[in-house]
Amino acid sequence: MSDVLRNIVRLAAFILIQVYVLNKVPHLHRFITPYIYFLFIIWLPFSVTRIGLLFVGFFTGLILDYFMMTPGLHAAACVLIAFVRPFIIGILTPKDSSEFNYREPSPRAMQWTPYAVYVLVLTLLHHGYMLFLEFLDAGTFLDFIIRVITTTGISLLLIFTVELVFPRQLKFRTNTA
Repeated sequence: MSDVLRNIVRLAAFILIQVYVLNKVPHLHRFITPYIYFLFIIWLPFSVTRIGLLFVGFFTGLILDYFMMTPGLHAAACVLIAFVRPFIIGILTPKDSSEFNYREPSPRAMQWTPYAVYVLVLTLLHHGYMLFLEFLDAGTFLDFIIRVITTTGISLLLIFTVELVFPRQLKFRTNTA
């Protein structure tokens, strides 16, 4: 399966799971809302350009905003993590291309610790920014902090469960020179 088709299927699967499963689950508490759709942006190949990442991030968030009737909350958060993603990858991956020749981020490609930091930072940014935009409407600062921590924790649990249950095949870049 080509990379484009695989990523279209991933996007559709993540959006459908988010809209029809995770958003329909009765909330455990008013502070906990699980999100997993942004994993699509986290899993995009390393070769996607920055402008391409921004467009894909905006499109991903816009689709979820359409289903959830939220005016740009998810689009703004997805564009933020799409913008920050190359910087985080640049910090966490080796500079020598002979050591690192994989196509997309995964625990097996980046090792578990750098991958966990990568996912944690992007998840915290996504949830923090999105919940901050919601917080501006109404709420207390303590509620905002608790929601960011609990939502990030639940989302990380879901992301690492998906990584363990559905391991991805490692694909190597063919031109590393």
